[in-house]
Amino acid sequence: MTDTKISRLSLGALFASLVFIGTFILKIPTPGTGGYIHPGDALVILSGVFLGPNYGFLAAAVGSALADILGGYVFYAPITFAVKGCIALLAAIAFRKLAKTHSPSAALMAGGVIDILFTVLGYGIPEALIYGPAGALASAFPNFVQGLSGMLLAMVLYPILRTVLTRIPHSVS
Repeated sequence: MTDTKISRLSLGALFASLVFIGTFILKIPTPGTGGYIHPGDALVILSGVFLGPNYGFLAAAVGSALADILGGYVFYAPITFAVKGCIALLAAIAFRKLAKTHSPSAALMAGGVIDILFTVLGYGIPEALIYGPAGALASAFPNFVQGLSGMLLAMVLYPILRTVLTRIPHSVS
């Protein structure tokens, strides 16, 4: 294995851990839904931004699903795996494309919009099938707030993590 692959794998494990911690440790319960808002979404977006689509997908998906499993939301773990992995993957693609012609903030906002849409729809569609339209509607606003807060926090954390990660050889492309 090359040094670059080892660095990417190590960074992927680090981001999976950060996503897990950001999702599992700080939970703000959402009334009436049984769910919670957390800062993990910011790290899901940043997993894609810093690791790229493949490693970002895996880090975000594994860290988020593990938080569901250990947090008592085992039923949601497969949904979370797919939703958060896709958010990181699409945020990576959007960031890489937009950062060429726009500021990093604008590129991060695109990842945040992806996060909002995929969080609301990615959980809303299965919840509509399971709990009915009223159940899905009840979680739509908290999921929107979660996505929006993830975008804002990602914009705050990006320059900090960028500075730290550029000091690690082979870590950020």
